[in-house]
Amino acid sequence: MTENDRLLLNAYIDGELDPAHALEFEQRLAGNGPLADERARIEALRGAMRERLPRATASPELRRRIAALARPRPFAIDWGARRGLGAKWGAMAASIAVAFAVGSAATYLAIRPDRGEPELLVSSHMRALMATQPVEVVSTDRHTVKPWFNGKLPQSPRVIDLAAQGFPLAGGRIDVIGLTPAPTLVYRARQHVISLTALPGSLRARGAIRPIDGYNVVEWTDGSLAYWAVSDLAAPELENFAKAFRAGEAEP
Repeated sequence: MTENDRLLLNAYIDGELDPAHALEFEQRLAGNGPLADERARIEALRGAMRERLPRATASPELRRRIAALARPRPFAIDWGARRGLGAKWGAMAASIAVAFAVGSAATYLAIRPDRGEPELLVSSHMRALMATQPVEVVSTDRHTVKPWFNGKLPQSPRVIDLAAQGFPLAGGRIDVIGLTPAPTLVYRARQHVISLTALPGSLRARGAIRPIDGYNVVEWTDGSLAYWAVSDLAAPELENFAKAFRAGEAEP
């Protein structure tokens, strides 16, 4: 086992690999006995440390000092020396109020529910790509990914094995779309990542594939859920993914 293998193994265990590299490393683990044994050893060691070693706690004095630093401190103003500035203070306060109102309105326009699910989904996909790890559960096994959502969300999505069609499963995560927590499955097509999010039926898909900010979005409904797939894949390839998913057989 090389030093590079050890570094990759630790990054994999810590969830620091992107879906494509995590999937490739999983495949290496499956065919490399020493590497799999090292993974088991590291995970066993971490488990033993969590169970047996005492957790460090902050002392009362440290807690008091941190609380003191966090406490807001009032500041004094020499109003006698600033009597002539009353009008200026009033104008400044009015300007601040106007700026706050404009800023609040802009924030509302940015996050309001009717902004549109496609744009919100593309934003979530982009945030995931910028994260250290765009999945919370890393696995190519649909029987591992689907149970991971149980207990976290009211309803789990269908999880389809599409490896034979060229879209292997990489894992899953939970996104928040317009204040609605939603399960997102992550698939891969070569080096491209596909985010497939399931939203409740009240947020219905509304049409065919569309480009948004350099990404393609395709949508469809299935029972009480609307599915939205987002990727930088070319539109025909993303359509093929959607057709393969709709035609696929979910796990029992």
